[in-house]
Amino acid sequence: MPDALMLFAAGFGTRMGALTADRPKPLIEVAGQPLIDHALAMAEGFGSLRRVANAHYRADQLESHLAPRDVTVSREQPEILDTGGGLRHALPLLDADPVFTLNTDAVWSGPNPLRLLAEAWDPARMDALLLCVPLGNAVGRKGGGDFDILGDGQLSRGGDLVYTGAQIVKTKALHAVTEPVFSLNVIWNQMAEQGRLCGLPYPGQWCDVGHPDGIRLAEEMLAADV
Repeated sequence: MPDALMLFAAGFGTRMGALTADRPKPLIEVAGQPLIDHALAMAEGFGSLRRVANAHYRADQLESHLAPRDVTVSREQPEILDTGGGLRHALPLLDADPVFTLNTDAVWSGPNPLRLLAEAWDPARMDALLLCVPLGNAVGRKGGGDFDILGDGQLSRGGDLVYTGAQIVKTKALHAVTEPVFSLNVIWNQMAEQGRLCGLPYPGQWCDVGHPDGIRLAEEMLAADV
């Protein structure tokens, strides 16, 4: 099982409009808690799990919030590095391979996503394991699906499954990318070609809070789960 967690928290949050004019998106509150605290709650029960969050927009605010929460911040300056570049930049702080990664603009209703991934992880046949949710359980999702899970557990592009932003991924492939700024899609495509990009369906509900309507939808989802 991975012993480190990368929290993606460096985005500008432009879809949130005025809500991110004076704060980074991970500090927007849902049900009285900042989004990044909802993500950190997923790490509970993992003991010595090292936690690293990347930061760019209004990084000082994020650092102040995370300082008492035992989370190391990986600053991306002067430019934001996207998911692949950001993960590679944070590797010295994570000091692990493979690692969990988790987006901080979503909330969950159901089993702990990190625990599900850990239980299903098989490094002998996987280079990445992505947690995906059916479109019908993707609250606030705008648009179609991302993937389909084949009979052997491998992922293919298209289909009605939405990537939730939670995964376990081996980091070796990051070092072969020459560009400083790149998406994780670059290494996922390579892994898919080698038959080593796998998926796991999430049995609960997941809400995208990357847009303003997502706040209300997430709070309604969480209230129904009480």
